[in-house]
Amino acid sequence: MTGAGGEVTGGAGRLPKVRGFAEWPSAGSPKAEGKALRTGVPRAAHAALDLDAGRPDAVAAVEESSRGRLPELTPIRVGRMAATPFAFLRGAAGLMGHDLARTPMTRIRAQICGDAHAANFGLYGDARGGLVIDLNDFDETVAGPWEWDLKRLAASLVLAGRVAGADEDTCRAAALGAAASYRHTMRLLARLPALDAWNAIADEELVSHADAHDLVGTLQRVSEKARANTSGRFAAKSTEPTEGGGRRFVDALPVLRRVPDAEAAAVAASLEEYLTTLSEDRHPLLARHAVHDVAFRIVGTGSVGTRSYVVLLLDHRGEPLVLQVKEARASALVPHLATAGFDTPEAGHEGRRVVLGQKRMQVVSDVLLGWTTVAGLPYQVRQFRNRKGSVDPAALAADQVDDYGRMTGALLARAHSHSADPRLIAGYCGKSEELDEAIATFAVAYADLTESDHADLEKGIKAGRIAAETGV
Repeated sequence: MTGAGGEVTGGAGRLPKVRGFAEWPSAGSPKAEGKALRTGVPRAAHAALDLDAGRPDAVAAVEESSRGRLPELTPIRVGRMAATPFAFLRGAAGLMGHDLARTPMTRIRAQICGDAHAANFGLYGDARGGLVIDLNDFDETVAGPWEWDLKRLAASLVLAGRVAGADEDTCRAAALGAAASYRHTMRLLARLPALDAWNAIADEELVSHADAHDLVGTLQRVSEKARANTSGRFAAKSTEPTEGGGRRFVDALPVLRRVPDAEAAAVAASLEEYLTTLSEDRHPLLARHAVHDVAFRIVGTGSVGTRSYVVLLLDHRGEPLVLQVKEARASALVPHLATAGFDTPEAGHEGRRVVLGQKRMQVVSDVLLGWTTVAGLPYQVRQFRNRKGSVDPAALAADQVDDYGRMTGALLARAHSHSADPRLIAGYCGKSEELDEAIATFAVAYADLTESDHADLEKGIKAGRIAAETGV
């Protein structure tokens, strides 16, 4: 409205409303809005798993997800997915997206990981040499329903627990604990000032916050290993000296192989575009490194078959810095967003999508995170072996699986709260264990379904419907 002196009054007295900022006083109560959503989507409804007649079988789903990948590498991907039901889930984000799109949703929109299974949390280095623990894989990130991440995490914990030899009560407890920790953490964040909530739950407080004390020894061992997981160590094992004091990669087939000069030149040239995606204060650091070599390197289960390179840089002392230039495909969840009632994102650079999604969800991100284009295809660029370490949830002791569930549930809530108002989600989740129980019930049912899918894939391999290469 207009004040006595003709000025436009807005949210804060005399000043006009500023686009991108909140109004004052705020309109309505996010907590009450979240609570009201229970009427249309009761928390107990999240236990439901209703499969539609058009659901693809396991072999068809794997074949569909392999489209556009390098055909000579897809048998390796199939072999890795066939190893265990948990491994199958890791490579089947698109199939689970199909199923999740037909489950109850509150329609609260958040930046989601899209592949928040239990093995996609881990340690990595920050700019000052410390270690951070957080979500660490964002190939499938989109703006979508927060419930999808939580349900994928819970189901993966049941499967990982079964592979680890835990009994059914323990596996279900891990899923329930993840949901409960997510809910408790979101309620904590909702009560804090916005800036405090944004940076809440420092890593050194995480174990206590999630009551994950049985994990302390495991986390310490992973941390020690992560500190040694550096570019220098990788280069020492994977490169050899060249004339003039440089170094080059050495074949370690089938995982690492040299590439033709033209292919290497195209990847190296793409780093100029990559520089434009970085903050300018990073440019002097990279300007002190020379590009020495490029090689192709196979990546993890879900990404096998995508194009991925490692680029060797050396500084004036010959110390290495290795960058990973990894193809960024469209998120496997995009085809299912419309079914779920969410907007399908406009087409854009997929590397940019991955990088921005990662920065929106992590408290601290790789300072050299960017994107580029090689031969018309989008890529993300990041540090390789940046003191990364991870807990293998399928190798945990039975008494650690539920601790790990609580820890990852807390991390997931923190990540979602950066894009969705924690007051809104906390209002929906509430104080009771109703949502926790529903998520745990869903998780067990989906784990059973995944075991059936995994068995179908094994049958398909034996029948010759799909090729698989194991042991790689």
